Amino acid sequence: MKILIKGGRLIDPASGLDRIGDLAIAAGRIVALGEPTEFAADRIVDASGLIVAPGLVDLAARLREPGHEHEGMLESELAAAAAGGVTSLVCPPDTDPVLDEPGLVEMLKFRARKLSRCRLFPLGALTKDLRGESLTEMAELTEAGCIGFSQAESPVRDTLVLNRALMYAATYGYTVWLRPHDAYLGNGVAASGAVATRLGLSGVPVMAETVALHTIFELMRATGARVHLCRISSAAGVALIRAAKKEGLAVTADVSINSLHLTDVDIGYFNPAMRLTPPLRQGRDRDALRAGLADGTLDALVSDHMPVAADEKNVPFAEATPGATGLELLLSLALRWAQDGGLPLSQALGVITAKPVSVLGDALGSLAASAGRLVVGGVADVCVFDDKASWAVTPDALSSQGKHTPFAFETSGFELPAQVRMTVVAGHIAFEACHVLGSAAGHA
Repeated sequence: MKILIKGGRLIDPASGLDRIGDLAIAAGRIVALGEPTEFAADRIVDASGLIVAPGLVDLAARLREPGHEHEGMLESELAAAAAGGVTSLVCPPDTDPVLDEPGLVEMLKFRARKLSRCRLFPLGALTKDLRGESLTEMAELTEAGCIGFSQAESPVRDTLVLNRALMYAATYGYTVWLRPHDAYLGNGVAASGAVATRLGLSGVPVMAETVALHTIFELMRATGARVHLCRISSAAGVALIRAAKKEGLAVTADVSINSLHLTDVDIGYFNPAMRLTPPLRQGRDRDALRAGLADGTLDALVSDHMPVAADEKNVPFAEATPGATGLELLLSLALRWAQDGGLPLSQALGVITAKPVSVLGDALGSLAASAGRLVVGGVADVCVFDDKASWAVTPDALSSQGKHTPFAFETSGFELPAQVRMTVVAGHIAFEACHVLGSAAGHA
């Protein structure tokens, strides 16, 4: 289908583009920006008053399939991605079975392609079955479509194994994705501090993150490996990453929407919706995370999407499964961060489009030059949204199979900015708010 999106505000953080104009799509590619000539569209969309931006890129989203279909399936979670304007996402390997065999990776990618809702980039398991004992066949997993290697939430206890993994990855140019989390210090359920003490909850100290960071950085110095740090949660962690980047280590990092907006105080009276990994920390940590994302110390904002079944949340706080749905909230919470900090819209979009793509780098292959961007000749992954709209999160109205979110209006009082009107993936309309577009659709 040839699509012409007319009269929207075109914003591309990577190039600095920010102007009113048209965007023409044909054969899955952007063929014109501005005012295309001699373009016979099959579909015309009136985007007057709307933002036309690159499709969002999310570096942390669990889809729960295979193995946890009662919590989420590819159909529901990729539909949630499209509804949130997300056109590319990275999924960790902690499925059941674990993504440590090429056949499993190929099957997952094939299923996602058939649905045509979102591009899926799996991370392969760093060690077999995520046990931290023996390395996977990284070369074979890469050939199957893995863009990096991760332990998800299973830290490698044996530093010798982690060292070998980083040596191997460095030799072949693979990126290792690690959440800095010491296996012995981080067994609590809430961030150490006054709130955890008052509630009688076991604590996770900041040093569970910083000890792991020191170890990772030492191993990076020794091996030359490239590492992406997932979901940083503390001010001390931000400071260590800032120093590591200044030193020249090949490190990138992200932060979740939860840690960027919430603190341990939001746990309230044992609200299981606030049972998250990493745990919510103090206000000074949230402020440092916001500043670190603004100054580039942290490279990307992620949804940390993890659908959780109702019966695994409707239990006492310490027994609840950590996690929350987030794909449909990523855009709104990025914009809210920018509004709170007085930052431009383009900067908010940058941390969920171009900057995540720069983290992925060469692992994207031919997509690396145009994913997360609006560029003539590039892939037509586009998000059209209304930045002046606002909405209250009603869990039952979310497309995700997971209905638990700490940003539900009835408990948080959060009203979020911006609503997605249309999502285009490779020239295919993956999501459309028909009742909103109304006269914005037509034929030429």
